[in-house]
Amino acid sequence: MVPDGTTPTPAHEATEAPVFDASDELGLHHEPDFVGRHIGPRDEDVAQMLEVIGQPSLDAIIAKAVPGAIQGDEQLPMSAAPTEQAATAELRAYAERNTVARSMIGLGYYGTHTPPVILRKILENPAWYTAYTPYQPEISQGRLEALLNFQTMCSELSGLTTAGASLLDEGTAVAEAMTVMRRTAKVGAKDNSAVLLLDSGLLPQSIAVTETRAEPLGIPVVVADLAGVDSVEGLRAAAGDRDVFGVIVQYPAVDGAIRDWSALAEAVHEAGALVTAAADLLALTLLTPPGEWGADVVVGTTQRFGVPMGFGGPHAGFMAVRSGLERTLPGRLVGVSKDDEGKVAYRLALQTREQHIRREKATSNICTAQVLLAVIASMYAVWHGPQGLRSIARDVHGKARRLAGSLSSAGLEVVHEDYFDTLAVRVPGQAGNIVAAARREGVLLWKQDEDTVLVSVDETTLSADLEVVAEAFGVSLADRLGPAMELTWPQQLQRTSDFLTPEVFHVHRSETQMLRYLRELSERDYALDRGMIPLGSCTMKLNATTAMEPITWPEFANLHPFAPAEHSEGIRALMDELSQWLCDITGYDAVSLQPNSGAQGELAGLMAIRAYHASQGQEHRDVCLIPASAHGTNAASAVMAGMKVVVVKTAEGGDIDMDDLRAKVEKHGPQLAAIMVTYPSTHGVFEDTIADLCGLVHDAGGQVYVDGANLNALIGVARPGKFGSDVSHLNLHKTFTIPHGGGGPGVGPIGVREHLAPFLPNHPLVPGAGPATGVGPIAAAPWGSASILPIPWAYIRMMGSAGLKKATRVAILSANYLAKRLDEHYPVLYTGNEGLVAHECILDLRQITKDTGVTVDDVAKRLIDYGFHAPTMSFPVSGTLMVEPTESESLDELDRFVDAMVAIKAEIDAVGQQGDADDSVLRHAPYTARSMAGDWPYSFTRAEAVYPAGVNPATKYFPPVRRIDGVYGDRNLVCSCPPPEAFED
Repeated sequence: MVPDGTTPTPAHEATEAPVFDASDELGLHHEPDFVGRHIGPRDEDVAQMLEVIGQPSLDAIIAKAVPGAIQGDEQLPMSAAPTEQAATAELRAYAERNTVARSMIGLGYYGTHTPPVILRKILENPAWYTAYTPYQPEISQGRLEALLNFQTMCSELSGLTTAGASLLDEGTAVAEAMTVMRRTAKVGAKDNSAVLLLDSGLLPQSIAVTETRAEPLGIPVVVADLAGVDSVEGLRAAAGDRDVFGVIVQYPAVDGAIRDWSALAEAVHEAGALVTAAADLLALTLLTPPGEWGADVVVGTTQRFGVPMGFGGPHAGFMAVRSGLERTLPGRLVGVSKDDEGKVAYRLALQTREQHIRREKATSNICTAQVLLAVIASMYAVWHGPQGLRSIARDVHGKARRLAGSLSSAGLEVVHEDYFDTLAVRVPGQAGNIVAAARREGVLLWKQDEDTVLVSVDETTLSADLEVVAEAFGVSLADRLGPAMELTWPQQLQRTSDFLTPEVFHVHRSETQMLRYLRELSERDYALDRGMIPLGSCTMKLNATTAMEPITWPEFANLHPFAPAEHSEGIRALMDELSQWLCDITGYDAVSLQPNSGAQGELAGLMAIRAYHASQGQEHRDVCLIPASAHGTNAASAVMAGMKVVVVKTAEGGDIDMDDLRAKVEKHGPQLAAIMVTYPSTHGVFEDTIADLCGLVHDAGGQVYVDGANLNALIGVARPGKFGSDVSHLNLHKTFTIPHGGGGPGVGPIGVREHLAPFLPNHPLVPGAGPATGVGPIAAAPWGSASILPIPWAYIRMMGSAGLKKATRVAILSANYLAKRLDEHYPVLYTGNEGLVAHECILDLRQITKDTGVTVDDVAKRLIDYGFHAPTMSFPVSGTLMVEPTESESLDELDRFVDAMVAIKAEIDAVGQQGDADDSVLRHAPYTARSMAGDWPYSFTRAEAVYPAGVNPATKYFPPVRRIDGVYGDRNLVCSCPPPEAFED
């Protein structure tokens, strides 16, 4: 159902295009073209692969690999579009049901112009959007540089020393700032007695997200008007006579007000607390940066730097911190290091803060962030430079001044004298009429209350829009202000410091220069457009162009998330249909699309469980059982949801140790809230104890959370909601083909059984975005990253039931094919029934390392020389490689990978015979083109290093740097653009 309670008509029901149905007589012999485009192996290849693994058919693999107790033979109800063009036509029909008006709503979302060169060469370029998180930095230097630009942009505009490589949105960034301050401040740390003080001028969605996050952590939150608070006594009074550990203010405020927060910051610091400013980066080109008036942390969104509103997302949030707080930052942080030749190189820094290493002790549960959007925002700054950004900001402010002057001259009250782009206009009892009048003329304003209208301008606002607004207020628009317009807010709030100082922000002014810079960066990187990325637990499959195209259509891209419901009829109908399909696929009863990453989905699911137990009078249930092999986000999310983590051991064969599970359930039964289990397991097998596990936990009164990371092995085979799970998050950026974008965006909706549906996320500004009894918002926008939801819709629609089922089977076949061919060279660590694996397999290198000294790092870096991205290293078992080929890779590419791994094994065997790994071709990998031209101190030849067996010299990929020294980078932390001199020989 959509928010207004009506049932939408699916777009494909309104078209006359014939609909393919896999159950009809044609479907028995034919399939839509897209299925063959998406799935790599041809039918004859499938037959060959089946012969290698000794199985007669795809169905036979499923029958033997998947426990019979959980297999479902229900036909999924979704039919396939006959062609990609037909699916596009249906998406166009949905888009045409939206109404794109000129938004002057503000509230954190603004119109912006995406420079065409950035749109074409980044957002629409698979070299950028199909890349993975840069865990292999040697083949990720392009996007790492782009992220370093992003960090530099955020830190210099904020006036602080270090910024991270993006967060999920502004609301969650504010919530993350809360925990950064709580970890840092000593006030009330022992008993959690001190409060978080939020200024009432914060964005309402930021307040709500922060309150949602604070509640399970037991952090008291007080919202108060902090204007005028300038002493410790005033701070304590605002907090209800309680100690304060942190304060968060909006700069400028939600109603546009610009306030001098320096006295407040001084009082906060005197009280031993910290200050966070939620700031507008465009405004900071003209406003004194928060770091200069005392802020310890600055957060916000970079949306208005070239990223469309997109009905709420995705957008890159940011966080910058003062010196000394770097190790408390949540999420990714790019740092400057050096490679084996001493050349400057980039890598992810201080990873020991993160969930994949520290688990329940991590600074945050963030895994996927918003890299693609951060890259776009950083390049917007590179394209415009400091002068261009300042010019845009002055133009925006000038529009606001022109409108404010028109209103004031007519006797209307513009509430605040100092503002940047947003006006609060007091019109007693007339706010609704004025908003309606503007809306009739195609302009959207915001009714703050019955007496106040908020009007926000941006770089897309035209004079004609200002005229409409003026007329809605019953006044005439004044003449334009001159180009020499002076700022009128107090001198101490006018920026005097430089920003965007590195050379990169000053040299790419022509489109030719920018085009070549973007090409140069993308050429440094390895993405799916170059070859297979066999990362286990990451599902790097095809991101179809047809599915990607609609995200830039203005009907989806230019919708404000708080636009009137009738303006978003098409996208809401699409989301409703997508939600129903996800329910059909998983067996759950309800879905929330709000979580904008898998980790946020985990948090939402655990919060629903927590709220359900509370509704049953069992608030004491706070223990979450988590297998030792689980992804680190599971433990981090459980802690954020207010739960205590208890680890369940792994049995010798790789399965969950059921004896240990029974003991833990018996010990913690009355306190048991949930178990989080990945299925198939992170060990790459279908455990036959899953039904027993669910029953055991349910009998003890707990709930079962099945992590959806490996759903690519379940679609059309088994449905978690039917074999005992109560809730799952679904990684739309894995199974359902939203691209990884180099580390985001991701979308992690949750599916739940009926009893948990009342506790799904909701939103304070859009009642229809979730149940009234929900846990509160998990993301800033009502439907999270709504603008990219056409991608999974298109994937499901073009695949249909039969195509989805075949994709699952081929993914499992491909993994078993690799396991079978590689087992004699690298033992497959865990297998299930009849030696079969699920959709991924773990190659065990531990004995190889013991015998030869060659490590998984050596093999991973050597694979670069063979033209491959490495599999997942040392997860979930140290000293192993986890390989997931997906259904999209052809047999030729699978064989190329096998040949490379076999050739590397021959190199390892040579090391075993010679006994010196340090002098081997593996230890010094990878090799750059530059390294071939310099001194060659090695015992092996240049040709052996650079052109190993099977590598085609005509298509050879050269990494831009040698192996990177990670320890050096952490010990000499630099997280902004280095000076040009750093690159000199």
